[in-house]
Amino acid sequence: MFIVNSYLLAVLFCFITMMCWGSWGNTQKLASKSWRYELFYWDYVIGMVLFTLLIGFTMGSIGSEGRSFVPDLAQADPKGIWSVVLGGVIFNASNILLSASVAMAGLSVAFPLGVGLALVLGVIINYIGAPKGDPVILFLGVALIVIAIVCNGIASKRVQTGEVQRSQFRKGVVLAVVAGVLMSLFYRFVAAAMDLNNFEDPTPGMLTPYSAVFIFSLGVLASNFLFNTWVMKRPFDGAPVSYRDYFKGNFRTHLVGMLGGAIWCLGTTFSYIAAGKAGAAISYALGQGAPMIAAIWGVFVWKEFRGGGRAVNGLLALMFALFIGGLALIIAAGGN
Repeated sequence: MFIVNSYLLAVLFCFITMMCWGSWGNTQKLASKSWRYELFYWDYVIGMVLFTLLIGFTMGSIGSEGRSFVPDLAQADPKGIWSVVLGGVIFNASNILLSASVAMAGLSVAFPLGVGLALVLGVIINYIGAPKGDPVILFLGVALIVIAIVCNGIASKRVQTGEVQRSQFRKGVVLAVVAGVLMSLFYRFVAAAMDLNNFEDPTPGMLTPYSAVFIFSLGVLASNFLFNTWVMKRPFDGAPVSYRDYFKGNFRTHLVGMLGGAIWCLGTTFSYIAAGKAGAAISYALGQGAPMIAAIWGVFVWKEFRGGGRAVNGLLALMFALFIGGLALIIAAGGN
């Protein structure tokens, strides 16, 4: 299988993760012109599963180091498998709520708040589970990102107009917060099933990143029949939708959703691959710089802060500066 053997390459993979995690929401925005997010989400999950198979039989099956994809699946310890599946279930509950928040509050609000909160809590959880890097520099970087999230929240509140819009926005914010708390928990369950210190000769029974992300995607798919079915019947906003509505979608619409799942899954796989060299906390934290990327899309492409004025623009500029500074400190923490 393909293995990252340098910290610099691990950081590059983490930046790709950040770009992917911060960009998949664009596919939901594109689909939302004619497609409810509950229906989009089914295609998203299907895209995840298909992409894990593709990357498993390519990057996960080449080279002479480590175990290749199929043999690794065959030798996996059931306890590790269930840990990864549980991670997938927790992530799916979180991500459905995040998708609902995107639909109600916008890309540049849901991601900085939900994923930013997940970053803060997740770094602490992952560092406790697998301490790697300078803790002072690492948590100073996290503190800057917390301040960036606050700036984003203030700016977002200032551009809301009308009682209906404010009510919908508040509901989206609450969903983002709950999503962030849940999202901070899933990564550790997946990382616990992998031998992060030795991908070249992994401990028998433990998983490699390629098999872990495949099992993870199956956990997401299985739980989606419960979570997304419930959300379809009892939506957070709008009328209920049915499976009949899903099959009315055209090929292009389905493809956009599957592309979203593939983009997210590419980022996740690269995050797990990089964790072997960078450590789980730093790999997770850099990937969770995704709110900055999502905010860039929301601000400059989708124009979600249009008409905000000088004060809002100033807060957004400060948010971006703090995010960049926080990420720089997180990178520096890994080199110590």
